[in-house]
Amino acid sequence: MKPLDPQKLPIHLAVIMDGNGRWAQQRMLKRIVGHQRGAETVKMVVEQSSLLGIKYLTLFAFSSENWSRPVLEVRALMTLLKKYIRQETARMMRKNIRYNVIGNRCDLSDDVNETLDEAIRKTAANTGMVLTLALSYGGRQELCRAAAHLAQDVVDGKLSAGDITTKLFDSYLDTGGLPDPDFLIRTSGEMRISNFLLWQLAYTELYFTNTNWPDFTINELHKALNDFQSRERRFGMTGDQITERGDLSND
Repeated sequence: MKPLDPQKLPIHLAVIMDGNGRWAQQRMLKRIVGHQRGAETVKMVVEQSSLLGIKYLTLFAFSSENWSRPVLEVRALMTLLKKYIRQETARMMRKNIRYNVIGNRCDLSDDVNETLDEAIRKTAANTGMVLTLALSYGGRQELCRAAAHLAQDVVDGKLSAGDITTKLFDSYLDTGGLPDPDFLIRTSGEMRISNFLLWQLAYTELYFTNTNWPDFTINELHKALNDFQSRERRFGMTGDQITERGDLSND
């Protein structure tokens, strides 16, 4: 495998972590065991991304649609989430990583929100990688929330309809202040984005692997990043224009 070029890494890496349940079922284990093993992969990807110098890492941890899963599985996932956040906050401090959360946090229980708030507060001054957890998140729901907020500001006279631009709309999204992802990895062989960052992924490079998330190793991560570095990102222009202007992803 070719060594990674540190100058051509994605600024913002997004990951749909899929296949925990499948991994467990293939081994005749309870689904929660797959999620527990998946949490170990999260630790590795967070640490490796930080070491590589990736500035933003966004993980699709729990979708708005995941609430329809069996109650016991949802409860176990929330318990695992709290445990992960509490255990990893000290490491985030040592690694200078800052926590961020997107999604409809009103759906989360008080104890989960308290755990998240404490982690966000403790890491707020960190200046390294921003780790964003998408929790109770859905792309369509996010767009509706942003549109409703924007419409209310127009009604209240804070804006006029003519003020609305893509840049302004960006600021109303859960991800306001974050750059769009350069690269999306999805594990477990599914080739769809499943209501994740629908607006933000407009020009994102997509990478799909058959590997289930608990089996996603450092080598798998480097393989994906090598694939990203082999691509030419044109943003609607020709290859010649990109050559003349330089890599837009580093502007």
